[in-house]
Amino acid sequence: MVEPYLRQTPLSHLGLPARAAAVVERAGVTLAERPHRCQINLRGAPGEAAFLAAVREAAGLDLPLTPNTAVVAGDLAALWLGPDEWLLVAPGGREADLVSALRQALAGQHAAVTDVSEARTVIAVAGPRARDLLAKGTPIDLHPREFGPGRCVQTGLAAANVILRQLDEAPSYEIHVLNSFADYLWRWLEAGACDYGVAVSAS
Repeated sequence: MVEPYLRQTPLSHLGLPARAAAVVERAGVTLAERPHRCQINLRGAPGEAAFLAAVREAAGLDLPLTPNTAVVAGDLAALWLGPDEWLLVAPGGREADLVSALRQALAGQHAAVTDVSEARTVIAVAGPRARDLLAKGTPIDLHPREFGPGRCVQTGLAAANVILRQLDEAPSYEIHVLNSFADYLWRWLEAGACDYGVAVSAS
């Protein structure tokens, strides 16, 4: 495992902390990287009470069973990715303990727990024109009546495969993107947001 002080994000070469604006209220869109998140891929049988109970015991939340929804408990979120797949997201540093607790609780069950924290970074998109920006690149209907807080989806965004989650009504979104596509997607978002006024925000 890489020593924490040596870890680099896939966007570190862009110098985003130095570009962070002190005031972003006048921007139609604000962008930020939220790097080094704990991200755990979980597979299991949602129809098995023992599986759901074991996850609840280990992680302290009930997995979402409704497609394309997310649940939050404290600083941990669970995102529905498929009928038997979820992504657990938490602040960085929790991955080892969370993986260990889940594997111990699920021992003997038909389940899989995989730390994918180093595979993706997270780009935050917020502001009054954030929905307009994202609509330029995804086929998903982002109208509030169809996609609002607590919703998540695996989709294409500007030809990159991403996991998109809406956090609140602002609207604010988080985009989980593979490291190899992060630079491309950031540049696409920043260029597209120029129509609305764009600011880089601290992570």
